[in-house]
Amino acid sequence: MAIDFELTADQKKIKDQAREFAQEVLRPVADRADALPDPQEAFRATKPVYEQAAALGYPAMFLPAEYGGGGASTVDFLVAIEELCAVDPGFPTTLLVNGLALMPVLHWGTEAQRERWIGAAAADVRGDFLAGWVVSERGGTANFDHPSPQAGIQLVADHDRARGEYVLHGEKHWPCNAGGWDLGGADVNLCVVRTDRRAGGREALSAVLVERGTPGVRYEVIDKMAHRTCQNVTMTFRGARVPEENLLAPGDGDLLVNRNFTWSAPIASMAAVAVARGAYDFALKWARTYTGGGSGPIIEHQAVGHLLTEIAARIEAGRYLCWKAAHYLDATDGEAHALAGMNKTFCGDLMQSVVVDCMRIVGVNALDRKFPMARYYREAMVFPLYDAGNLAMQRRRAWGVMADAAFTPDTFVDGERIPFTKAMEGYGVTSETG
Repeated sequence: MAIDFELTADQKKIKDQAREFAQEVLRPVADRADALPDPQEAFRATKPVYEQAAALGYPAMFLPAEYGGGGASTVDFLVAIEELCAVDPGFPTTLLVNGLALMPVLHWGTEAQRERWIGAAAADVRGDFLAGWVVSERGGTANFDHPSPQAGIQLVADHDRARGEYVLHGEKHWPCNAGGWDLGGADVNLCVVRTDRRAGGREALSAVLVERGTPGVRYEVIDKMAHRTCQNVTMTFRGARVPEENLLAPGDGDLLVNRNFTWSAPIASMAAVAVARGAYDFALKWARTYTGGGSGPIIEHQAVGHLLTEIAARIEAGRYLCWKAAHYLDATDGEAHALAGMNKTFCGDLMQSVVVDCMRIVGVNALDRKFPMARYYREAMVFPLYDAGNLAMQRRRAWGVMADAAFTPDTFVDGERIPFTKAMEGYGVTSETG
């Protein structure tokens, strides 16, 4: 992307197509689904939208062309994501999580694993294929790289060498897409597991691919206050067996987690910008027509005009940081751990304040459910909490890179690549090992 931030002709087409899809296809379904009391039914209500999205190639947009995917850059994907999330951030999360589940297969998997799973996702034009990213646990995941075997990831995968299988015991909490459309499981769930009961998080973690229909796995849907059009579950494993060939990143599951949340960070950041943009669009139209009992629209009042100016500036700043982080990620082959983390924390936190300021402009009418502001408020609360929460995981990763001697204040502006290593992990984690 040129430094002047001008979208290419192809990117403008992506934007226009995504905006039309969001307004004409997604909006009417998302508005109805968000109001459904049953969380699984809310998710299932988006299936027709997902089918139309698959026909347009959205679920495979970010996958490599060599495996049948769209071959889009991260910047290209962000252009589409902004338009979708400005209408509803839940549904695009389903698309994002397909990527979170499949990107590790691309980076860490065998060629056979890539051809099978990435190929299957790319070949799906009917909108049936789902992949789940399964890392979070009920006890928390922020300290996944903790040096104690009793801390961090506790879903255990014991190696049964005689049968050539790994046996899984434990629980995951909050994985997305994992239950599938019918709670029979996603087509494949990429699960971060502990393959060494005696080692800490830098040595003990790996990932396994758990296929749909694997015995010993149970799914229970979580009822959420926001992002209701995507699915989150509690996933319980009781002696679930997976073949040895479904293992990837043995002993490097910690690096897999860090790289994955680096890839998703600009996407989640753009989702936050998009929700703020939706609130801003409504507040701006409101200010141009609402009088507040005065003789003219409230946009003519200095306080409102100044606040709208600040809101617009914060949205522009957030968007361009997302583009920069995505461009840097593409240019450095995914080694954007620090900048992506900064992007996620900056936008996730800042866009909450944008939505609140938009509500101040609308006033008490922002609380009326016939207007969209209450929903924008609910959705905005999600971004600092999900996709590696801002309070810990995202900031810790950026901290680790900045502590390295290779990092300088010019690293990002010069586009320098700093490989992420295990030595950059563990910042902010207590040191006891017992």
